[in-house]
Amino acid sequence: MVYNPDYEVSSEGAVRHWEFPYARLENATPVESEAAAVLSLLVGTQLTGTILSIDAVRSVALIDVTCSMVYRHTVRNVLTYAANVEATWGPINIGDPVYYDRSATMPATVFLSTSPFDNLGVAPANVNALFGHVVPVDIDDMATFPHGAALVASTHELGVMQIGAGG
Repeated sequence: MVYNPDYEVSSEGAVRHWEFPYARLENATPVESEAAAVLSLLVGTQLTGTILSIDAVRSVALIDVTCSMVYRHTVRNVLTYAANVEATWGPINIGDPVYYDRSATMPATVFLSTSPFDNLGVAPANVNALFGHVVPVDIDDMATFPHGAALVASTHELGVMQIGAGG
């Protein structure tokens, strides 16, 4: 049997770390610890995960695509867009869905939001991929929810349980 270092087993189940070339990522300039989405033929079906490391020499990113893994990510509270800009916002609560938002209008280094569609509209071509769900990172974090408010744009550092591969 040949050992595969990209497939590990832990007490939490199968851990999946996989290398992807920059050219196959929604954001072709990846940064460690950011959310990532792999390009797909069908918009909204992208494989998503968290970037663990990058190899600039080989232009590949090592991404954790483990289902149910929890990482801290910056999440924008935008719900909808209109005329290519953010239109509505809402408080983010435990269990809320988080999407990999491909919108060009998102603040720099923010790739996740609560909007199921990007800034270009609600057509099937503008569906954002489901990245995961908001979870508290510890007992003290539970008491801080919800984050943000209706009618006010904001970003928040939150625990996100990622969908990953096999979710």
